[in-house]
Parts: sequence; C-alpha cells; structure tokens
Amino acid sequence: MLDKKNILQRIETFKTIILDIGCGSLKKHPDWIGIDMLDAEGVDIVGDVYEVIKAFPDSSVDEAHAYHFFEHIPEIPALLIELRRVLKQTGFIEIVVPHFSNAYFYSDYTHKSFFGLYSFSYMVKDTLLQRKVPNYNVDTGLQLKLVFLFFKSPLLINRPIRRLWQLLFNASTFMKEWYEDSWSSSIPCYEVQFILIKL
Repeated sequence: MLDKKNILQRIETFKTIILDIGCGSLKKHPDWIGIDMLDAEGVDIVGDVYEVIKAFPDSSVDEAHAYHFFEHIPEIPALLIELRRVLKQTGFIEIVVPHFSNAYFYSDYTHKSFFGLYSFSYMVKDTLLQRKVPNYNVDTGLQLKLVFLFFKSPLLINRPIRRLWQLLFNASTFMKEWYEDSWSSSIPCYEVQFILIKL
C-alpha cells in the first residue's frame, strides 16, 4: 500500500508537476516525476500506477506523459478518469503508443492493447477526426486535442522514406484518416501520439 503522505511530500518539492508515467530507467526529463511499478534510476515514485495517481490531489498536475506505457495496462478508461481528476484545467496528457501496424508491437508479450488513429476517440470527446466511433458509455471528461502518426525505423535504410510518409500522412486530418483506412496494411506506422485535454 502506498503512503499518500509520502507522495504529497515528494510532489511538494516540485514547482511544476509533470508526470512521466511508466518511465522505467528512461525518464524523459530530470525535473519530471517518474512513476513506475519497478524501482530504477529516474523513478521517483514506485508503485501501481492506479494507486499512485489516486494519491495525487485534485487539479495538482500540470502535464502527464506516457511513452509506450498504455499498451501494457488493463484498464485504460479508469486511468484516464483519474488523470483527468488530477490534471489542472490548463494541463494536458500526452500518450505515445505503438501503432497496430508496427511489426515490433507483436514481439512484446506484455502488450495488452492495440492502438490506431481512433483508439482514444472511443473514450474521449473527439471533434478532430471525421470518422465517428461509439463511446460505449465511457465518459472520461477528456477531449482529443491532437493526433500524430510517427513513421520511424531502427533500420537506417528505411528512415528517409519513412520521413516522407510522416510528412505526407500528417499533412491534414484527411490524410491521417486516409492512411488508416487505405494504407496502414501496406505502409507500417511506428507509433501514434495523442494529446488529451480536460473538458
């Protein structure tokens, strides 16, 4: 069980509260608060993410970032609801996950969820994308602010063409949706970024 008082004392030492959720040993910035289930260099708070976020006061967080973390967790809407609660009105949540067309996604047996362009549209208010999807009575109180497709490769030979694909398919909302509908089965996208804001 997490000590809520300890967490409150720790966050009081930070001027701006920026979370790096599931950071492992790869925390993105030294001034961010690294949260992970496993203790590692850069992890400031060790514990189950659901319990850790519940220990934060309402409207106390300026930003929350999660890089390649959401594909590992079982209850995505529950975490989004808690993140919305702790987020300041001017704050945002950045989530980066592997795109379903990324072949490396299938190599990691700990991955539980697939993600595409519309994945968070099922759980948040979406006024960006033309294709509308049901919300299945999930109300997270968040809104989709931005979606961006990243075309990367660990192989140098692939990088120039993937940079071109990234420019092309992120040129407009139409191009992103066209990619997902017509090209995702033949042109792999490495990851997708979502920016969510509080309603």
